[in-house]
Amino acid sequence: MDLNRRHLFKAGLGLSAVVALAACGNGGSESSGGTPQRGGTLRIGAIGKSAKTERDPHATLSNDSDFLITSLVYDPLTVPGNDPNVAPRLASKWESDADQRNWTFTIAEKATFHDGAPVTAEDVVWSLRRLREIAGETKVPVASVEDIKVAGPNAVVLTCPSPNSQLPMLLRLMTFVVPEGTTDFTKAIGSGPFKLESYANGNARLVRNDNWHAGPPLLDAVEVTLFESPEAMSNAVIAGQIDVASSVGAIAGRTAEGRGLQVIRRPNDVAVAIAMRTGDGPFADPRVREALRLAVDREAMVAQVLSGYGTVANDILGTADPTIDKTITQRKRDITRAKQLLADAKFDTGKTYPLVTKQEAAGEVESAKVFAGQAKDIGVNLEVVVQEANAFYDDTWLKAPLYTVNWGTNDSVMFFASKVLTSRTKWNETGFKDAAFDQAYTDALAAPAGAKFTEASRTLQKIQYERGGYIVWGTADGIDVASKSVRDLPKLGGYGRVQLERVWLSN
Repeated sequence: MDLNRRHLFKAGLGLSAVVALAACGNGGSESSGGTPQRGGTLRIGAIGKSAKTERDPHATLSNDSDFLITSLVYDPLTVPGNDPNVAPRLASKWESDADQRNWTFTIAEKATFHDGAPVTAEDVVWSLRRLREIAGETKVPVASVEDIKVAGPNAVVLTCPSPNSQLPMLLRLMTFVVPEGTTDFTKAIGSGPFKLESYANGNARLVRNDNWHAGPPLLDAVEVTLFESPEAMSNAVIAGQIDVASSVGAIAGRTAEGRGLQVIRRPNDVAVAIAMRTGDGPFADPRVREALRLAVDREAMVAQVLSGYGTVANDILGTADPTIDKTITQRKRDITRAKQLLADAKFDTGKTYPLVTKQEAAGEVESAKVFAGQAKDIGVNLEVVVQEANAFYDDTWLKAPLYTVNWGTNDSVMFFASKVLTSRTKWNETGFKDAAFDQAYTDALAAPAGAKFTEASRTLQKIQYERGGYIVWGTADGIDVASKSVRDLPKLGGYGRVQLERVWLSN
C-alpha cells in the first residue's frame, strides 16, 4: 500500500502543478537506455491461488495476479508517485477547501471506458460509494456514502468528517472506477491503459488501449500468468517461458544472478512483520511486547530470511516515509533486558504459544521460523503454525494473539496509521487502542505540510516504537527477475510496481 508524497497536496493545487507531477505516475521507473519502442507482448508472472481468483475490483484482491490485472484494466483516482508520492491517474487534479474537509477531484479530460463511453462524475460517485459500502472507511475515509457526491459533469467531491490533508494519498490505487451500475465484471470494462481480451482461471491477456486518456501504452499486449509458488515462477523466467517474474523474492533473485537475467530491486517494498495483540491475551502487557522485540536479531533476520535483499527496521511501519525519525534509537538484541522484562510482567515461560503464519509474501514462513528460534533465547517457546491463506484470513487475522503480516506499501507512516493502527479502523491487526495515538493521527491530518505535520508524524512513530503491537524487524526489497529485453520496469516499491504502461521491449 504512501508518504513520499507526504509533501501533501494542499488546497488550491493548480492544474499546472499536477501536470508536472504526471511524470511521476510511471511507478518511478528510470530509463534503462535506448529509445523506447512500441510493440510486443510482455509475458509476466504473478503469484496467486487459482481457488482465490477475484474479478470484482472492489473486493479484497488477495492474489497478486488479480491485483495486477485489475490495476491495468481499471483506473483509480490516484496512484503512487516518486516525489511526491501521489500522482494523478483518473483524477487529473484535486483541491480542498480551507478546512481540508471537502476535496474536489476532477476527472481526466477525454477519459473513456473500453466500450467508448465517457467516464462521468456519476460513474465515479457510484464506484466510490460501492467501495465504501464493501470495504468501509478504511478504503474510502468518509463517514458515509452520502459524503461522496457529484460536483459537476467532470468532478466529484468527498467530504471528510474532520480535516484530512492526506486524502489523495489514502485513496491511492484502491478507487477503481467502473461504469455506473456494474455488478458483473466478467467483461472487465474499465478505463485503464489495457483492455481485457481473454481470461481463464486467473490468467489473462490484455491488449493496448489506444484511447487511454494519458496516451497509449508502448506494449501491444500483456499476458499475465498465475503461479502458485515463487519457485515455479522463478523456473519459468529462467527457462524463458515468461519475460518477468513479478515480486518473486530474494531466493529467486540470488538464483537469477549470473544467468543473463535482470534482477530489479525495489527498496522498502514489503514489510513482513509480526503482530502481537495488545488488547488482551498473553502479549497485552507492553513489557512482554518489548521483550519480544529485544529478542530479535534483526541483522540475522535480514541475512537469513531475505538473503540480504532488505534493510533492518525499527518496529515502525512506513520506513520509507521522509518524516521517519532517525533520532529514535535503533533497537538491538538484548537477551538480559528481555528476560528481566518477562520476569517483571510475570510472563508464563512454561507455556508454548502459537505463532501463526501463511505462505503469502516471499520469506514470510521462514521469518516466523527464524524468529521462533531467536525467541527461545529469552525463554519464550513459540510453535510455528502454517495456515492456508483462506483459513488464515477467516480464523486468525484480527483475532489471534500472535501472527505474521505483510504489507506491500511502505512509504507512509500515515497510511499505516489510517489502515491498521487507529482505534477506528476495521483492519486493526493488533487490537491497538491508544488515545494519544489517535490524537496524534488527528493532528497530522489537520496539519499543513511542514513542521507541524512532521511533529505529529513523529509522535505516531514514537508511540509505535514504545508500546505498539508490531515487531517490524526489517523491510524486504521487492525483487523482479526479467529478461534483458524488458526495459523501464517500475522502480517504486509497493503497488507502484503495477504501473506497466511505459514498459517496453527491446529487440
